[in-house]
Amino acid sequence: MSTRPIGDHALLSDCRSAALVTSDGSVDWLCLPRFDSPAIFARLLDEDAGHWSIRPLTGPVDISRRYIEHTLVLETVFRTAGGTAVLRDALALGRRERGHALGTASPGTLLRQITCTEGRVDIEIAYAPRPEFGLVHPLLSAVRGGLAAYGGAHVVLLSSPVDLRVSGSTAHGRIPLSAGQRLGFALHAVPAWEGESVGWRAGRIRHRMSDTVKGWRSWSKLHRGYVGPWQDEVAHSGRVLRALTFAPTGAIVAAATTSLPEKTGGTRNWDYRYTWVRDASFTLQALATAACEKEKNLFFGFLARAAATQLDRGADLQIMYGIGGERDLSERLLPHLTGWRNSGPVRIGNDAWRQRQLDVYGELLDAAHECFPPGERLDPTTRAFLVQAADAAARRWTEPDQGIWEGRGPSKHFLHSKLMCWVALDRAITMAPALQAHERVPHWRHERDTVRQAIEEHGWSPRSGAFTQAFGSDELDASALMLPIVGFLPPQDPRVQSTVLAVATQLTDRNGLVRRYLGDEIEEAEGTFLLCTFWFAHALALTGHVVRARQVFRSALAHANDVGLLAEETDPATGEALGNYPQAFSHIGLINAARAIRDAGQQPPWQGIEDRSPP
Repeated sequence: MSTRPIGDHALLSDCRSAALVTSDGSVDWLCLPRFDSPAIFARLLDEDAGHWSIRPLTGPVDISRRYIEHTLVLETVFRTAGGTAVLRDALALGRRERGHALGTASPGTLLRQITCTEGRVDIEIAYAPRPEFGLVHPLLSAVRGGLAAYGGAHVVLLSSPVDLRVSGSTAHGRIPLSAGQRLGFALHAVPAWEGESVGWRAGRIRHRMSDTVKGWRSWSKLHRGYVGPWQDEVAHSGRVLRALTFAPTGAIVAAATTSLPEKTGGTRNWDYRYTWVRDASFTLQALATAACEKEKNLFFGFLARAAATQLDRGADLQIMYGIGGERDLSERLLPHLTGWRNSGPVRIGNDAWRQRQLDVYGELLDAAHECFPPGERLDPTTRAFLVQAADAAARRWTEPDQGIWEGRGPSKHFLHSKLMCWVALDRAITMAPALQAHERVPHWRHERDTVRQAIEEHGWSPRSGAFTQAFGSDELDASALMLPIVGFLPPQDPRVQSTVLAVATQLTDRNGLVRRYLGDEIEEAEGTFLLCTFWFAHALALTGHVVRARQVFRSALAHANDVGLLAEETDPATGEALGNYPQAFSHIGLINAARAIRDAGQQPPWQGIEDRSPP
């Protein structure tokens, strides 16, 4: 089984696919040519599922690492008794790709470059490609300029400047490096029926590594709009969102991995390498802060294309799509993999695509509201689609669904789902001129007001002193923090303040992090959610508790790893990262909360719950 901490990994991306690299120089996750492709290296999920390590042969070794400034090119420094070596890792961007073009023509190539900067360091290489999530143990064969791995639908080609010793499906090498010496490697995969070519010589690898650094820096230079607290963290989170973007379509994956659990040894192990409509409005708000209009428009355009015609046929709007716009994401198990720390089963695909989640209408309309300036003319197809989404919210808000957390138990009348139907109608009314839907406004307004009445009557629990998870329930849910964030109620409303206080006292652990909810039909404990913690900070800022909001924000930020990446959850006992990784939603929450804290700090203080009982 794999035991390496999830947070020990750094992300590489070419804006089409992703790799994860451990702190001691092992690539333990790589999917090519897309985020959702079968993994070539998957030791993250099973010790025998493939890896590629480059590291000093003997210890002790002092290791430090960082992303080269304003990039996602990783630099790991190994300091030994005999000398120092620097390892650079990157997924190559297309030649001379700059700014918004990142990922347009990425070659699907992993670059690795090890340089001895002082003294002498003996380097050990272990190369074990295992295509199709470790199912294929390929035949390794020496070819001119490197190694070819045969087996399955692809040939994996490794360009290597040194001869590696092959044993079965694994290759090894030991190479002494003296100060000034450098080795460069490149790996890519081609369909088995195409011609083979390694051919990445040292000069080409060096040039493309440098070009990739320039590409990331050019993108970062265009995205410096946010000025305020945690400016560097916001900028870095913007790069992470770009790294999780599939450039050909503009889709953003929820995470780069599958089946990393919400609890060590647990069974809630899902595939997150897809795009959720649920994330849309939050994502666009984050992109507006940390990125720019270009990314916003590409992402919304993807959603509109992927969902086209579903509402025409009277079907529910699907909650998630493949990164190319695929709709069928049927789930299956990979029984040959043990899972991270024996947390099985390992799944690919995600059957949540079949679920009904009524909140998607609100996220979609809120995204459109965020994306299109007032008065902008929309094309007829987009107009019709958004009108259909608003009508669907008006028609279906009374029905039960699975809710934002995608529970696989019975449907319920979740408060968050009703709230987002209210958002759908509220934003549609505001956008009515652009939608050319003036005649529908009276109906939308009536339904919006009816939803509000239902939420205020059935979503509030006098016993809990808070808005709760579902109508008629006393159970708390962190998603109730969205009430002031989306503008349903003003932050000064006593019920909002009481809900924030309830979250502070009942859902927050001793580390200052927030759980999604208490209790679950699966009866399986889980970690605290970083997104919910950032929501909490966001809501505190809105309700006037800027000092406390900063404290909560810092508590969440403290769980970023050494290169600034956030997981989905953290273990309350150990602080270890849990869940799929790195998690786009966590970085989105960071960006939006930082902006809210900055903006709240510029407002005059007013009396709130902090005066009588600090959260």
